[in-house]
Amino acid sequence: MNKKVIGFAGSILSSVLWLSVLTAQAQNLVNPKTEAKITALIKKMTLAEKVGMLHANSSFTSAGVKQLGIPELVTSDGPHGVRLEHGRGWTPLKNVNDAGTYLPTGNALAATWNPKLGYDFGAVLGSEAKFRGKDVILGPGINIIRSPLNGRNFEYQSEDPYLIAQMAVGYIKGVQDQGVSASLKHFAANNEEVDRGTVNVEMSERALREIYLPGFEAAVKKGQVNTVMGAYNKFRGQYATENKYLINDILKGEWGFKGLVMSDWGAVHNTMEALENGTDLEMGSDLGTPPLKYSQFFLGDTVITLVKNGKVPITLIDDKVRRILRVMFKTNMIGAKRTVGAYNTKAHQQTALKVAEEGIVLLKNEDNVLPLAKEKIKSIAIIGQNADRENAMGGGSSQVKAKYEITPLHGIKNLLGNGVNVQYAQGYKIARNGQADSALINEAVKIATKADATVIFCGWTHGYDYKKWDDNAYDAEGVDKPDMDMPFGQNELIKAVLKANPNTIIVLMGGGPIDVREWVGKSKAIIEGWYPGMEGGTALAKVIFGEVNPSGKLPMTFPKKLEDSPAHKLGEFPGVNGVVHYKEDIFVGYRYFDTYKVEPQFPFGHGLSYTTFYYENAAIQRTGDKQVTASVTLKNTGKRDGAEVVQFYVEPINPRVSRPRKELKGFQKVFLKAGETKTIKVVLNKDAFSYYDEKKKTWVADNGKYLIAIGNSSKDIQVSKELVL
Repeated sequence: MNKKVIGFAGSILSSVLWLSVLTAQAQNLVNPKTEAKITALIKKMTLAEKVGMLHANSSFTSAGVKQLGIPELVTSDGPHGVRLEHGRGWTPLKNVNDAGTYLPTGNALAATWNPKLGYDFGAVLGSEAKFRGKDVILGPGINIIRSPLNGRNFEYQSEDPYLIAQMAVGYIKGVQDQGVSASLKHFAANNEEVDRGTVNVEMSERALREIYLPGFEAAVKKGQVNTVMGAYNKFRGQYATENKYLINDILKGEWGFKGLVMSDWGAVHNTMEALENGTDLEMGSDLGTPPLKYSQFFLGDTVITLVKNGKVPITLIDDKVRRILRVMFKTNMIGAKRTVGAYNTKAHQQTALKVAEEGIVLLKNEDNVLPLAKEKIKSIAIIGQNADRENAMGGGSSQVKAKYEITPLHGIKNLLGNGVNVQYAQGYKIARNGQADSALINEAVKIATKADATVIFCGWTHGYDYKKWDDNAYDAEGVDKPDMDMPFGQNELIKAVLKANPNTIIVLMGGGPIDVREWVGKSKAIIEGWYPGMEGGTALAKVIFGEVNPSGKLPMTFPKKLEDSPAHKLGEFPGVNGVVHYKEDIFVGYRYFDTYKVEPQFPFGHGLSYTTFYYENAAIQRTGDKQVTASVTLKNTGKRDGAEVVQFYVEPINPRVSRPRKELKGFQKVFLKAGETKTIKVVLNKDAFSYYDEKKKTWVADNGKYLIAIGNSSKDIQVSKELVL
């Protein structure tokens, strides 16, 4: 594998325990007693030993100082499972215990809209990383989903910075409470893959502050993340990993980050800029001819020479070593015994299942086609290669060797048992430039015509070889999708099967939006299944047959066509001549669709249920200076227990400056039994009403009228209440 292109990126907590997790102050990286120990260690270190800690000494490790009790720092991907074992090189090892828990991908986690699950998700990663001897798990990935075409959207979480912030904080605390460091990535503005190593991102300061940084800021200030990973791309002309403004001025300056900033693998380009502009640890640089000489990294022997020649102060090196040692002390790598961790336990598998169940989104359900009644089904047709395709090893650096993976076909067979005739037809063939195959379509139509129920599993696929466009590289690191069109002739398949059986259920799999205009008007039931992890097939089967009431909500807008996406309508994607201008500015995702009155295919926050909910009694109570508590009463008016995500949007009325129509500023996932009623409250502080004033270089909350709009998506507002600040 060419390292130049590789970027490395229990059960549910009770409400009481979750509140304690959120409010408890995690051990701060800067502790006076610890700082004294670190100072003593640094004084004992030679210059060569210090510099040795600033760069890799194998594919995933950096050097320690054995005689001083400082161990190597061991890192591993990835965001939704500990990556298969590579040892010190790049060739996967054999006969090792590296088949673990494959969690749903980042977009599926975000679709749960459940920060408590974010914590559980992170706890699984932390525990399994610790079991595998890892000190840093390289996640979460929280870059904004700017365009539907980004090949890495499946790893990321949302188009909305507020939702990202809530989910990322839970994830980070879950990892780090296990005594392992999370690595927040990719800082910042890594929103396209194909030219990520060269493209220069240009955006307004307001877009940076309002859209692209809030998730990172929350992860640093509230999540107290131990490490941050720089991005590959340039930002305003300077590489992000050695970017003075992003790292020194904002991350370490304004936000007071005291932890470790590491490069993505091969993202360092200049010794002096990396030294002076905040890079603490260089990983994965591929310099010279093999074998790799780690001392020749940008932060290798050159740094020793610069210090000896008086061109770089030793205090700069000491600061970087101090940051690395802070992380080591906090995670009990030095002078304390680390617990063992656990690997692929039943509890971890149950967390994977729960995230998948809560992340699956019911997009459409006309005539109550869903759920299927198990007792009425004698035969069922399962169609589509995605029904029987494993995904754990796909996507690039986030690949996971799963202990097992239950595909949708297996999940349905397991749920129905031997009493139901389950027939499978491939329907389409995953192949480069694959076209509709009439023989495969005819086979699918044949079994659909005779079955009591039909389900098609279709959509995107992971790429396994992301260094080239092979036969399936759509959702993968290092590539971007060419368009939103459903590949492999799947549209023709779906139309033919819908003609044979209008009640056919369509399940979309993959990393996000896909163009469904050719058949969406004829379909009655559509589910978004994402890449749902090792228990994904079980979760999908339980949703389809009603054993689980779907409660997922879209964490990004699904446009009708690519041209409706703001990055493509107003901005640029990908870059032009090495530069990408974010001309859509702050109007990302639903902020654009709602403000410019563009009808989406499915709006941000959308997701149906097998029960119904009624919103009433919206109220606002002032609780401080430019702070209010908004509340609403929610009743489950259906016959099934279920969960609803109550979403609170702030809408300025006649704003003084250009602002989005509305912005998500609060949400709560509420579980209600049939007939049950609850009052939901969220606190909206000054930040909820603020925008970034570029002239004043600060956040401003203007006086005036605002509408608090409460609903179950950005477009489906159920109740609202006006207030005056």
